[in-house]
Amino acid sequence: MDFYDLLQNHAAVFLLLLTRMSGLFLIAPFWGSQNIPVYFRASIAFTITLVLFPVVDQKMALEAPVSVLGYTLAVLSELFIGWLIGFVAYVVLMSVNMAGKIMDMQAGFAVVNEMDPTSNQQNPLIGSFLYYLTLIVFVVTNGHHVLLAALVGSIDSIPLLGMNFNTDLAMLMVDFVGGIFVTGMKIAMPLTFAILLTNVSLGVLARTMPQMNIFVVGIPMQIVIGIFTVAVIMPFYVMFLDVLFNEMYGNISIALRALQ
Repeated sequence: MDFYDLLQNHAAVFLLLLTRMSGLFLIAPFWGSQNIPVYFRASIAFTITLVLFPVVDQKMALEAPVSVLGYTLAVLSELFIGWLIGFVAYVVLMSVNMAGKIMDMQAGFAVVNEMDPTSNQQNPLIGSFLYYLTLIVFVVTNGHHVLLAALVGSIDSIPLLGMNFNTDLAMLMVDFVGGIFVTGMKIAMPLTFAILLTNVSLGVLARTMPQMNIFVVGIPMQIVIGIFTVAVIMPFYVMFLDVLFNEMYGNISIALRALQ
């Protein structure tokens, strides 16, 4: 048996399965973190592929495309499936990050940024705090295991070379991106409302006591109110993360059904 015949059968299954696994490690939370070395992520993807390869190879008989262009399109389609699962989970963390930026802007922390090594971007203080807290809860609740389970389960729902593109997927991804703004505003609403009440109170105080310097009093008061509000909503925020993660898992199932 020459290499071409081997590629048409077992090697094609292994390479395409490895490609689908690699898509998850590009963008998914925890697995696709930039502070995890690329060689380590590639090793994990290769190890998982080795474990799954005997089962997948025995389950399906695969014929790789003959042309180079056809095989390239097959590789890109398998990479897209793994990337899509990670993208849906990534959207959740981006909504939390956006909520933190809104809260920082309202509380007066927008001018103070820190470097986030996981995204190579500068994030405000509250935004970084919420982001890391969400990531910790995600790992503690075995969310990273759920992503791997979803990727393994996608082999049954979408076999290798079995993905179908349609326009519903594009609209679905637009809805996922739009959900970043909606979810971010929901998370930031308590602090935004508290700062709004503070500004209204300061405005009334400025009218009744014109000799008081409202700017000197207002900025520290906004910071104190912002920190106090964040401390109060933390237990409810952790409970909200449970709802957010369950919605994320449901969105992954919806996205995979759109590719069938």
